[in-house]
Amino acid sequence: MRTGSEPVTARSPLRMRFWLGVWGLLWTAGGTIAFALVGRAGWAIACGVLCVVVAVDLILVVRHIRQGPHYQPGRDVPPYDPDRG
Repeated sequence: MRTGSEPVTARSPLRMRFWLGVWGLLWTAGGTIAFALVGRAGWAIACGVLCVVVAVDLILVVRHIRQGPHYQPGRDVPPYDPDRG
């Protein structure tokens, strides 16, 4: 049943985002190495940039996971109602 407060009480699937980020990090790192070995500097740089973006995203995801379920983004955002099952 919808309560109308779904955007306020929504949670991000951080663990799924973490594992997808790990998968992306492996592929971009592998692409960077592979393109560098075959002499495709432009593609290696592009994969390297994506690798850095994915690494930063993983750092932020891990930070949010460690902050726990009661993470609040700022003072002007009220706490959400706990899940009552």
